[in-house]
Amino acid sequence: MQVRRYLVSGRVQGVGYRGFMWREATELGLVGWVRNNPDGTVELLVEASEGAHSRLERRLREGPRWAEVTRVEVEDAPGAALGPGFTVG
Repeated sequence: MQVRRYLVSGRVQGVGYRGFMWREATELGLVGWVRNNPDGTVELLVEASEGAHSRLERRLREGPRWAEVTRVEVEDAPGAALGPGFTVG
């Protein structure tokens, strides 16, 4: 299992992006969280297998119907402590 931090830019706030990612993460059985940042980006910290991260990254780039994702930054976050389940902040 690997922990990665994702930072998503574009029109990703006010369009249901966090709820969309919660549904995707729950469906994939991921552990972590998603939140809006003051600068208009959406941030996720996720623990998953390599295959689950790949599927999640595809969905991050698509987003919900009204979103327009312009950039997804990804970085490893080893040692990050995550609780059970996936939460929306």
